[in-house]
Amino acid sequence: MKIQILGMGCPKCNALEKNARDAAAELGLAAEFEKVNDIDRIHDMGVMMTPALAVDGDVKSVGKLLTRDQIAAVLKGGK
Repeated sequence: MKIQILGMGCPKCNALEKNARDAAAELGLAAEFEKVNDIDRIHDMGVMMTPALAVDGDVKSVGKLLTRDQIAAVLKGGK
């Protein structure tokens, strides 16, 4: 599983990454993390507002700081 955090490194982007790492660890998932801060790549993924979360290239959340529990639900297959 590849988890991407899209954003320019603002505090909300960093918090989203921490929450995503915590959620993956809590679920016992082997995940690869990537921080995407290239604005062209972010736009190519259809994201116009950050922070954003993508799982295996599929954007799951845009413009929100998800909690650990919300990310865990996404990683388990919810939205």
